[in-house]
Amino acid sequence: MTALPAEMNFRKFGQTFAATNELRTRGLDHLLTAATAQGVRRFIAQSYAGWPNIRSGGPVKTEADLLDPEPPAAMRATLDAIRYLEHAVTTAPLDGLVLRYGSLYGPGASEALVRQLRRRMVPLVGDGAGVWSFLHVTDAAAATVAAVCGGAPGIYNVTDDEPAPVAQWLPVLARSAGARPPLHLPAWLARLAAGEAVLSLMTRVRGSDNAKAKRELGWQPCWPSWRDGFASGLDHAYPAVQRVT
Repeated sequence: MTALPAEMNFRKFGQTFAATNELRTRGLDHLLTAATAQGVRRFIAQSYAGWPNIRSGGPVKTEADLLDPEPPAAMRATLDAIRYLEHAVTTAPLDGLVLRYGSLYGPGASEALVRQLRRRMVPLVGDGAGVWSFLHVTDAAAATVAAVCGGAPGIYNVTDDEPAPVAQWLPVLARSAGARPPLHLPAWLARLAAGEAVLSLMTRVRGSDNAKAKRELGWQPCWPSWRDGFASGLDHAYPAVQRVT
């Protein structure tokens, strides 16, 4: 369940995620109550691998690392809702699994961002040191099936194998989208124009490690790197060559 708009407005982060936060809290409570009443034994919930990670220390975090104790003000309500969801699911009286998906791309997930890139509305901010973890929609679906079929209760980062800073992936995505290179915006100007949340996303966030999901869910991404995924997978569900299992 999600109530995210087709085009994200990170300058109004709190408003953009408000309805989804209701689903993550009140909506989740209803679903867990219904699942428990019906004797459901396994419950899968969607979370997010990326900006909720603590923004200090190394560039890539595991499920054992803390979530950000001091997020930008505009992000606090959303992070509170994510914390609520993860705690409620993993302490419920059933087998609860939380899948922290990376930033989704691929069919049905890339169109708005591609339009913005072609209009040069996504600049490279500051040093572009914020580390993102991506996930093709095909791999999100495969991981979800794997979680339904097996794996111990708990939290799993479901991302590709190559967390990368914005300065690396943004020019590649622009080129793959047929757009001109991104403009550059100084950090101080981005803070004034777009707010602290956007500045954090572009310069301070940390990526996520997917080793636990691969090990315990028996899952492997078909698109292990955003480099290949951006080049060939924005409009296609599967790589040209498939592994036979």
